[in-house]
Amino acid sequence: MRCKDTNYFCNFVPKFKKLQHLIEKHIVLEDIDPVIFYGVGNGHLQMIRSLFPKLRIMARDNVIRVLGDEEQMAAFEESTEKLRAHVLRFNSLGDEDILDIIKGKRTRDDVPDGVVCYSMSGRPIKARTPNQQQLIEAYNNNDMIFAVGPAGTGKTYLSIALAVKALKDKTAKKIILSRPAVEAGEKLGFLPGDMKEKIDPYLQPLYDALEDMLPQVKLQDMMEKHIIQIAPLAFMRGRTLSDAVVILDEAQNTTPAQIRMFLTRMGWNTKMIITGDMTQIDLPHSQKSGLIEALHILNNVEGIGIVNLDRGDIVRHKLVTRIVNAYEEFDKEMKGEFDNNTIKR
Repeated sequence: MRCKDTNYFCNFVPKFKKLQHLIEKHIVLEDIDPVIFYGVGNGHLQMIRSLFPKLRIMARDNVIRVLGDEEQMAAFEESTEKLRAHVLRFNSLGDEDILDIIKGKRTRDDVPDGVVCYSMSGRPIKARTPNQQQLIEAYNNNDMIFAVGPAGTGKTYLSIALAVKALKDKTAKKIILSRPAVEAGEKLGFLPGDMKEKIDPYLQPLYDALEDMLPQVKLQDMMEKHIIQIAPLAFMRGRTLSDAVVILDEAQNTTPAQIRMFLTRMGWNTKMIITGDMTQIDLPHSQKSGLIEALHILNNVEGIGIVNLDRGDIVRHKLVTRIVNAYEEFDKEMKGEFDNNTIKR
């Protein structure tokens, strides 16, 4: 047996030189944050070592090096893969989970009722209202989905959760997130920095959702490798988007030409989710929203699902629901006043 790093592992070899049939293996913890796997202060790693007393287990970064008995090595590899899969799915690992998995008992992995994926805190992300469940079902049954509703109904967050799940399940090779670069009251030209620095704050809600579902180090790595791409809508022209989940957020701020361009970027093995809020259109008054036009044109096209969420689906602070209700009443009053003035004239 060769030892490549005397400072790292070979100090343990003398203890085993009298033993027979020792093997060494390297196990790579792919797609997960090793910090979650090892635990605070390597607490999880210490527990795993105690459960495999015939092995010498060392870890550095995302690589576990193991030396020891061949029979127990096989059990360790199997348990490590189950633990890795648990972390990949739940973004968490507890002492009880480790004991249950290594001892072959059932964990919460066996009963994931309606869960799309898990947040970094281990919180299950799932539909919380009938309309949100309808969004998930529309995603499963269609290749293109429109999700329309007011602020706080979970359109963007749930859509990104579905995309992250597809990436973890390997049913998609990448996630592409886009927004139209339409300012809500502040001109991008007056903001400091280059184009990326100007646009990044506008795309922050997408970053926030991703950071809640993926380890920071893994997210950064995926973005550097373009597995996850976040770009303004203008950067989509000329592309064919295949093997991906593609989300267009804030689609109410697209022009008819822009949304038409975006929808025709769809390639093979791709799902598109288009979200929007008709009450927050930031386009000039003379400009028609592309989302409104698209919903009218594509209403009965096979393979396209349209889900309408309403104020009953708002899952933010209870004040958000009250604010939405108040503005809806105000809009009705203003429309009535406008209609009355028109009649008088």
